[in-house]
Amino acid sequence: MNPETSNSTPPAPRLSRAALVAVVLIVLAVLAGLVPRLLHRSALAAETRELALPSVTVVSPMPGKPSAGMPLPAEVSPWIEAPIYARASGYLKRWLVDLGARVEAGQLLAEIETPELDQELDRSRYQLAESEATLALAETTSDRYTDLLKTASVGEQETAEKQADFALKTATVQAARANVRRLEQLQSFARVTAPFAGVITARDVNVGDLIAAGGSKQLFRLAQTDKLRVFVRVPQTLALAITTGQTAELLIPERPGQVFKGQVARTAGAISPDSRTLLTELEVDNARGEILAGSYGQVEFAEAKGPSPLTLPGNVLLFRAEGPQVGVVQPDGKVELRNVKLGRDFGATVEILGGVSPTNQVILNPSDSLATGDMVRAATAAKPETAKPGTAK
Repeated sequence: MNPETSNSTPPAPRLSRAALVAVVLIVLAVLAGLVPRLLHRSALAAETRELALPSVTVVSPMPGKPSAGMPLPAEVSPWIEAPIYARASGYLKRWLVDLGARVEAGQLLAEIETPELDQELDRSRYQLAESEATLALAETTSDRYTDLLKTASVGEQETAEKQADFALKTATVQAARANVRRLEQLQSFARVTAPFAGVITARDVNVGDLIAAGGSKQLFRLAQTDKLRVFVRVPQTLALAITTGQTAELLIPERPGQVFKGQVARTAGAISPDSRTLLTELEVDNARGEILAGSYGQVEFAEAKGPSPLTLPGNVLLFRAEGPQVGVVQPDGKVELRNVKLGRDFGATVEILGGVSPTNQVILNPSDSLATGDMVRAATAAKPETAKPGTAK
């Protein structure tokens, strides 16, 4: 073996390792320069795509004010109220009670002078007396002919005629008595009395006025106000919470600070198709006379707990041919147009009775061209700051 050859063999591996190290270093250097550039380019592209999407401000539906405790307009009416008309014709002789007088049941209110009715009653009594005298004669004749028939002194035909005449006279007397009773009852109506205890709220006649029986002109108006009926129309959203026996509070504007307790007596049992309300009647005690019948009031049902509908700002609505809609942003950024059912309008906000949930993100001030499937970038609207005391809102 050549010694020179054996001495020159080892340097070859050292050169290969050096070249490999150099290549690795070069590759690492290239990667160190390219990777940041690629990452930066990818981030820039993603940011560019995101900025290319239209930006929208979104809000979430918030619970509105509960229906419970909301004052509702009410009408206060007497417990019993009735106009009093005349049942007898004539002239008003005198009246004994005036406006605002308290009367008892059966108390005399006025007297009517009825000369024509008095004369008719006298004539009917004379006719009754005449009929009774004729009846007595017919009865005697009928009895006599009945006895004579037993001895064949008279014929059966004659006896039957006398008996029929007696029956006819009996019917005539009964009719005359009924007429007398009718006229006597009419004559009793010349004394106008109170049908129930209460307060005279109107007097529309004076002495000497011509009174026509069954006429359209009332003599008095009587109202019972010791207990009152309060009628209130409850919105459909609160109707199911109203039950018989439930307590309520009546507020009268002329008596600030006073609360009158009432109780639900009955309801109409059906929603009115005109107003979508439930007519409810309350009973309120008024023994002290603090409430004037016919007043306007407000009723609060403290025990009724109606649902709390969601509310949204009024500027989220889109009004299209399909009806009111809102734009809801999905988690992936796509827009979905939803039909909503509107409730009460409070101006800045509006009740949403259906179509959205509290977790939805609804677009504020949506554009007219907004459509389902559009991609957007959502930004949550800032909540308004609460004004501190002594600062302007």
